[in-house]
Amino acid sequence: MKDRQDEEVPAARIAIPPQPDPGVQETTFAADATSELQVLEHEPLSDVDNEDAQRRGGYGTCDSDSHPPEQSKSTTRALAPDLLRGLLMVLMALDHNAMSLHSWPHGTAVAGEQDSIVVHEWNRPAAFAIRILTHLCAPGFTFLLGMGIVYFGRSRTNLGWPAGRMVRHFFVRAVVLTLITVAMGFAMTGGQLWFMNIILFALAIDYLLAGLLWLVMSRTEQMVAFLLLRILPEKKSDDASEPLLENRHTREEEPDSVAPDRTIIRAADISWHLHNVVLVVLSLVTIWWNIWLSPTGGHCHVEHNAKLPESFWFRIWFYPVHAPGIISGFPPLAWLSFAILGLLYGRIILARSWSTNAIAAGNMLTAAGFSLIFVLTRVLHFGNLSEGCLQMPEQAEHPDMNQYFASVPSFFYLTKYPPDVAFWSFTMAGNLLLLALFSTIPSAFATRAFKTLLVFGTSALFFYTIHIFLLVALALGAIAWLGHSVPGKDPWTGQPGIGVDQLWVFFANWGIALAILYPLCKWYGVFKRTKGSDSIWRFF
Repeated sequence: MKDRQDEEVPAARIAIPPQPDPGVQETTFAADATSELQVLEHEPLSDVDNEDAQRRGGYGTCDSDSHPPEQSKSTTRALAPDLLRGLLMVLMALDHNAMSLHSWPHGTAVAGEQDSIVVHEWNRPAAFAIRILTHLCAPGFTFLLGMGIVYFGRSRTNLGWPAGRMVRHFFVRAVVLTLITVAMGFAMTGGQLWFMNIILFALAIDYLLAGLLWLVMSRTEQMVAFLLLRILPEKKSDDASEPLLENRHTREEEPDSVAPDRTIIRAADISWHLHNVVLVVLSLVTIWWNIWLSPTGGHCHVEHNAKLPESFWFRIWFYPVHAPGIISGFPPLAWLSFAILGLLYGRIILARSWSTNAIAAGNMLTAAGFSLIFVLTRVLHFGNLSEGCLQMPEQAEHPDMNQYFASVPSFFYLTKYPPDVAFWSFTMAGNLLLLALFSTIPSAFATRAFKTLLVFGTSALFFYTIHIFLLVALALGAIAWLGHSVPGKDPWTGQPGIGVDQLWVFFANWGIALAILYPLCKWYGVFKRTKGSDSIWRFF
């Protein structure tokens, strides 16, 4: 990951202001306004640079779906994240299709996937496999949200947005998503629920918090670097090898380039790494508090010990809530860790011009690390909200065996409401593996072969808003034609279930919905290109 691209990547010369600018991050710092530094620009690239970027490697890029009026040069999108988001939209539709058709209980176990809930029966094999795949969706969306904030912040900083304008954007987007949550819940339940948070509210709050965190860290990163400038000894023989040093040396072919002081570079690099460590710690704390706040500590047959106030106004932020008129399965602060990991990932990706192989290898290694954590949660019995909760026949046959090793389904049983450390590590490993795969696909091929995923991935909120109502409408016809009594209750109304569990009908209904959604999302992509960079329509 230390490959140099100096011969191919043009450097941009900018003047660093004398005081920290909250809109700038991951650059070096000057002690006064007269100092100039060479800073590698990653986002946006010009159309001329776009082809060169694809040749250099890194994430494949394609023309952005947006060309706002005030933008002087066209932006680019990283293909791999958009491909991943598009795939996650397709998998999410698969999961919601099962809920609309009432095909089977919503979970890998019939009883569900809640904190400290005893399970006695697995879902049918097809349902179990589909649910495991769709577990990647909510973590993936939240992770990409955090990553997108870094891309957004860098892009809007290049457009000259001040910090206040970004704060307003984060707040407006959070309010819009919350209002959509309220409207959808009211419409889907016929007015029975005025607030049904099935993920949008969590994404709204996490987007706001992660955005504000990014702005704060942008300011403190420079402040720490300036502080370090006063205490670091000068070194004239530093070997510039850190991510932030890329393309910051005077090159023989550019005699007019200004080589920044190496002490400045070291101060910026140390500050950058320190802030990344802070993000790692925050991501661990914000996933572990789901274990700490569990009334039973994640153990079944243990007396409940209330660790949160009973008021749902407080609990809704940390823990799933079921109250009159309210269902919230995705408490925002329980999912914040994924957004923080996205911030960290975005900072690293934009720190230098990584090669395709470096990105793929980094994703694979990180996925392997998360996979190891997942295995350790099973072996060492930590980070699970399901300890002693698996009471299937296989556990009864081997009472002295580790419950997670009694069968393959037992090993992959995950608690999602709220997510435990096992769920966190398993789903992050899966999403990073997919990013590794997508990052190796040539851009020209991806834009042709995976055009559908790109269309869905670049109009995600529009897809989300439309697909639930479309699936329900299609399911009504299928249930009227082939419906019969099925186990469990209607996930929307709680009434005894009448549904369709034939797999051919299940996949046909899903395929028809995607076929209808594709031209709608494609049309919306064309529509939002006409809107400005801070237009509400671009939120969709």
